Amino acid sequence: MSKSGKARVLTPEQFARLLSVIQNHRWPEKNTAIVQVSFKLGLRVQEIALLQVKEVAELEFQGSRTTGFRLKDILALPASITKGSSATKRSTTPYHRRRVSMTVEEFNQKLRQVEELAKAGAAIKPEDFHPPVQNRKGKSRDLPMKDLALREALTNYLWARLDQDPSLKPTDPLFISQKGGPYSPNTLQDHIALMIRGWAGVEKGSSHSGRRTLLTGIIQGEASGLKAAQQVAGHVNEATTLIYQELPEWSIADALQRVGKVYK
Repeated sequence: MSKSGKARVLTPEQFARLLSVIQNHRWPEKNTAIVQVSFKLGLRVQEIALLQVKEVAELEFQGSRTTGFRLKDILALPASITKGSSATKRSTTPYHRRRVSMTVEEFNQKLRQVEELAKAGAAIKPEDFHPPVQNRKGKSRDLPMKDLALREALTNYLWARLDQDPSLKPTDPLFISQKGGPYSPNTLQDHIALMIRGWAGVEKGSSHSGRRTLLTGIIQGEASGLKAAQQVAGHVNEATTLIYQELPEWSIADALQRVGKVYK
């Protein structure tokens, strides 16, 4: 079995059920497109939330009115919205993760400084002892959008968006919440988990299930799968991609059931 907290890899039957139950809820075009992007391109939640229309389509205009679009063949995911980037230019949330680090010697030195200030009765300001922030750069990647179901879902969704907003612009968020604004990564994470776990009834399904399902399938499906999965995922190190080499839960369940039938 997978480790506690690891996103569930969906079976083809579970994925089909997910797409089916989405049609019974509001905004089926949008939700279908979100799921297809997650499962067919392996994007992280932050990346999906920060996508703009221009990343997937070229809009067509007549005056100030958007009259149509041409779906692109390749999603050129900008480095500014990937995991290694803070993505502050697109995200509206005031909270951003920062990586900080210090050596053991640096930590002990700061500890001694705090002790000396405390003995002297001087004021201690925590911010004076914060280690420097390490700003990381994201990694851009090009993802072919050849899957027919993915293209159909994006096409249906964009036409639905145009019906609601003829002034749609290239820099508008690709996916908008029911409030009409862009999703925050946290809100979209909860929404995808609701669809997979709540609507489709997939135990341990989460917003990461689409990414894990795709990468695991690529690795298990072909000899060069590990390298292909690394490029799709945008991992710098192959060791990170190896996490997805673990067999999915349903494959292990099939193996146990097969042996169980022999040793009755």
